[in-house]
Amino acid sequence: MSEEPELSNPTSGLAHTLLRSLWDIAGTVLLALLITLGVNTFVARAWIVDGPSMQPNLYYGERVMIEKVTYRFFHGPHRGDIVVVGMPDSPEPLIKRVVALAGETIEIRGGQVYIDGEPIEEPWVEYTATQDFPPTTVPPLHVFIIGDNRPNSRDSRTFGPVHVDQVEGRALFIYWPLEQAGTLVDW
Repeated sequence: MSEEPELSNPTSGLAHTLLRSLWDIAGTVLLALLITLGVNTFVARAWIVDGPSMQPNLYYGERVMIEKVTYRFFHGPHRGDIVVVGMPDSPEPLIKRVVALAGETIEIRGGQVYIDGEPIEEPWVEYTATQDFPPTTVPPLHVFIIGDNRPNSRDSRTFGPVHVDQVEGRALFIYWPLEQAGTLVDW
């Protein structure tokens, strides 16, 4: 008896090719998601400004890029840095400016900020504080943050200095809208 040759099933080859393609696509999508998650967690994050507290330097709806590497691996915040800070009592992090560092005593009199009794220059401020703020020493591993639009900002004057672990990163540049695109100057 002669054996009949097996006929290959053309649909099984197509199904195998289709499954292989779907597996490749799923693997690519998963890898892209993991890379995006890693970048967003450890390197950089896009941020949308929500509110008037940083005007006239940042306006509602502007999009800024926040970098996270510097504070994690090189040094802590510096005075003048615009930072995004996660707050336990707020559903969304806040974007503010670092004004005083650990160990410094901050005070506001007549709209002028004093650090350790000396007035500081704040070229970024157009709208000064309307109320005085008593001398307060910033504890170790904390920073004192204030919005650039002092009369319209909920910041360390309300909730006190924030721990550096709450600082998610530093705003580097505005990328949207395009007509506002540019770096955020290190003062």
